[in-house]
Amino acid sequence: MMYRTTTLGDALERTLEDFVNDGQIPQSLSNEVLKVFDRKFAESLATRAKNKVSFKADKLRAYRFCDNVWTFLMEEVDFRDNTQPIEGKVKKVKFVACDGTAKTNS
Repeated sequence: MMYRTTTLGDALERTLEDFVNDGQIPQSLSNEVLKVFDRKFAESLATRAKNKVSFKADKLRAYRFCDNVWTFLMEEVDFRDNTQPIEGKVKKVKFVACDGTAKTNS
């Protein structure tokens, strides 16, 4: 569900909501489309994203691990990309890392 907050995910949710409100599709189909979107988005990132970015922070403000989710709060973060230059430091960054492996209920 975390990919639904992207621009693409937000647009998909709003469009599906309009379809449901207009009676063009049932709510169950909308829910199924969103489930497929979540799964395919994660699969695409794992198989198609080739760019690597590294970073270095001046200060790690906080970190926590709860319910299989890591959260890192950092300050003055310098990003490095091999394909294009990234200018300057970012004042504050929050990273949230989740387990990306698919779990099935069998």
